[in-house]
Amino acid sequence: MALARNSDSEEHLHSTFASRYVRAVIPRFKMPDNSMPKDAAYQVISDELMLDGNPRLNLASFVTTWMEPECDKLIMESVNKNYVDMDEYPVTTELQNRCVNMIANLFHAPVGEDEAAIGCGTVGSSEAIMLAGLAFKRKWQQRRRAQGLPTDNPNIVTGANVQVCWEKFARYFEVELKEVKLSEGYYVMDPAKAVEMVDENTICVAAILGSTLTGEFEDVKTLNDLLAEKNAETGWDVAIHVDAASGGFIAPFLYPDLEWDFRLPWVKSINVSGHKYGLVYAGVGSSQIIAQYYQFIRLGFEGYKNIMENCMDNARRLREGIEITGKFNIVSKDIGVPLVAFSLKDSSKHTVFEIAESLRKFGWIIPAYTMPADAQHIAVLRVVIREDFSRGLADRLITHILQVLKEIEGLPSRIAHIAAAAKVSGGEEKTAKMSLEDIAKYWKRLVENKRNIVC
Repeated sequence: MALARNSDSEEHLHSTFASRYVRAVIPRFKMPDNSMPKDAAYQVISDELMLDGNPRLNLASFVTTWMEPECDKLIMESVNKNYVDMDEYPVTTELQNRCVNMIANLFHAPVGEDEAAIGCGTVGSSEAIMLAGLAFKRKWQQRRRAQGLPTDNPNIVTGANVQVCWEKFARYFEVELKEVKLSEGYYVMDPAKAVEMVDENTICVAAILGSTLTGEFEDVKTLNDLLAEKNAETGWDVAIHVDAASGGFIAPFLYPDLEWDFRLPWVKSINVSGHKYGLVYAGVGSSQIIAQYYQFIRLGFEGYKNIMENCMDNARRLREGIEITGKFNIVSKDIGVPLVAFSLKDSSKHTVFEIAESLRKFGWIIPAYTMPADAQHIAVLRVVIREDFSRGLADRLITHILQVLKEIEGLPSRIAHIAAAAKVSGGEEKTAKMSLEDIAKYWKRLVENKRNIVC
């Protein structure tokens, strides 16, 4: 009896998971030889993506993970527009310009009623920092050439707590990065130390409004005043760039009297991330620009203020719950980005890295990391509070932290195991100090690949 092979159309009628398209192994690194039905392709990819973390529970990220359905609809209606073709999409370009001017007004830019602010949309704050840094470098070079001075050794002054994109800028555009080291209990750039590092080759000083490590705002006002004095004494023209990626949409609504923006004469440029507390999904194509404009006119100043106040309330609730455990020191500050950074009071038996690892079983993605130089011995956990992190989720996270603490207290100490191994490998003469150094090196190696989470 001869049997005919099912055609694709006949097989398509069978169960999706029983079809040959799903049962067969799909090549990972080369294009398949044959096509497959659209529903089978969707199912294959959807199944793999199930193993991703839940974005709403990703408390490592500042990036927006929820928007209103009406905004989602606008995004899908404009996702096929190529924004850079400005002649073809003039309305989208106009919406971008409106957003730029709204932000400039929010940051007190010295722009007249009939004037347009200078600025543009970028893929993110990383690209914005590249453009700003390059502008500072070009301006410095032009000034030096006009004075007949060399232009081959530019530098930029930052704190050691800056986001990695500043290191990339320095490397890509051949600028020396001069970092103000941190110290225990003080995890932002000291403005006095920063100004001490400024010299004739400094293209600008970068201040952070909302450190990714602790959420703290750096003292831009003091930096401006000290820099003004130094410029007056030396005749230099060193200005300030404010990296307000996280804090730029926090400070105007929660701390309107805080002077950090264009109200300060030496602040010449600012970047801010719409995909963070601007409340828009990540990326800047046509659709994200339209989404940002939607948020501005939909929420207005009042709406943004209410959302940021709610975020801070939930951050306080979480901080109080963590403090009540009696196991942690709170490292983050009351004024800054709504997040909670905390370290273990006693890390002699267990570490924050174990806690972060254990919380993953509940779905929480919470980063653990060590501070930059010279506070590398401090390791913390950090929870970022976004618009979609509710009071209920805060209470549930506190419950899970308590559960994890109880569980790891009943487990053997990993640190004791590492110390014992170090003692054996080094012999009986190895000192306790050396064992602690080995432990520190072990954890440093362990978290080295996790540093990119802190963003």
